[in-house]
Amino acid sequence: MAKGYWVARVDVDDLETYKKYIAANAAPFAEHGARFVVRGGQFTCKEGTSRGRNVVIEFPSYAAALACYESDSYQAAKAIRDPVATSDLIIVEGYDG
Repeated sequence: MAKGYWVARVDVDDLETYKKYIAANAAPFAEHGARFVVRGGQFTCKEGTSRGRNVVIEFPSYAAALACYESDSYQAAKAIRDPVATSDLIIVEGYDG
């Protein structure tokens, strides 16, 4: 079964409140088997546009990635993030070659 991934680009306007989002998303991520592959870090934008922060999160399956996003606990965390950050997020099925 192919893994699932969240690929996010984020501009953070209020880092202190965003830290509360990070604390709040830990439980739903653990519950759905998430593992950070990329969490911030140095980057170079070679094409298109970018945001200040890039994140890639791996899940055991595409279904788990979707279930995490749709969970009440993640939606509560997202409600903390929404007023203080602009985000682009896709959930994508991994390639199982």
